[in-house]
Amino acid sequence: MFNKRFLVNLKSILTGNLAITDRQKYSVIIYSVALVHLFLTCLFGYFKVKPLFIFNIISVLTYLSCTRLINKDIFLLVYYITYLEIVLHSFVATICVGWQYGFAQYLIAIIPVCYYMCYTMNTKHRKIVIATGSALFAVLAFLSCKVLSFYFVPIYELHLKSLELILYIFNSICTFLFLIIFSLTFVFEMNLSSKQLRHQNAILDKLASTDPLTGLYNRRSMDVFLTQALKSGSSFSVIMCDIDNFKKINDSYGHDFGDIVLREIARITTDQVKGNGYVCRWGGEEILILISNLAKEKVCRIAEDIRRNVANHVFQFDTKWIRCTLTLGISTHDKQDTIEETITKADYNLYVGKRNGKNVVIY
Repeated sequence: MFNKRFLVNLKSILTGNLAITDRQKYSVIIYSVALVHLFLTCLFGYFKVKPLFIFNIISVLTYLSCTRLINKDIFLLVYYITYLEIVLHSFVATICVGWQYGFAQYLIAIIPVCYYMCYTMNTKHRKIVIATGSALFAVLAFLSCKVLSFYFVPIYELHLKSLELILYIFNSICTFLFLIIFSLTFVFEMNLSSKQLRHQNAILDKLASTDPLTGLYNRRSMDVFLTQALKSGSSFSVIMCDIDNFKKINDSYGHDFGDIVLREIARITTDQVKGNGYVCRWGGEEILILISNLAKEKVCRIAEDIRRNVANHVFQFDTKWIRCTLTLGISTHDKQDTIEETITKADYNLYVGKRNGKNVVIY
């Protein structure tokens, strides 16, 4: 069970699975370090280096016990335990067998780990202070191990050049693997942060540009589209729509029913305009449509299709149902006019339609 979970978590990190949790991440770190110490336990047991044999047994048990702290999300304590164990192990290994086996290299690998773990931990402490302090102490410990190797003869002389080479290569590989894994994890999490930021910006843009009730563009967005249409120099028309007797619907059936009517009419309108322009909730029950590069006859046909589909639609809410109608006023932009004047003409045509029985399209 342990091996399977460890391999799954490690695969998630290496393949950039952005859904990996902090628990999985720290579990991979702890189990990886525990495996290294398990190998060293067997090695030093075979060569009868008793202090390092005992130290590595204690290290393995300590790391395995850290899994309980990880399950309780006590990551800061796990960090301190890991850091202290690596520093102590470097000193003990240097004193027992010497500098040449490369155990002090782990102090180099721990520096980026300090910054990464402190940065990702959810703690109120000063993360940069903890990380920098840990990194500086690791540098000091590394140099101290080197100084020790000059002034003290190792307690155990193994007298095996092949073992010295093998251990040095093993420790170097482990050091570089840890550096690579943490670098990859950092890159993946940076990509995750960028994607989340882009996603949040897209949501904010949508909230800023659309009407929350109907999903139509809001007035601010339509102002941008109208300005763009004017600057392009192409022909465009605007259709001003107003729901007939909408106040009566709200008063008689309630605002919830009124909201359903607005949403359904917004959907019908969007379906008819799709690909030819933009639909905006201009205010209250008014909808403004911008259609570019279409002949007047086609604009009128779209407006008539909207009117007919709304008139034929049955609006339902619980056991209640009604029919309602739409009056539409159309105006094609004249290059001598401003946008406001074009909208005013469409609004005037809408007014004419209201005065002449409603449920009509006036051009």
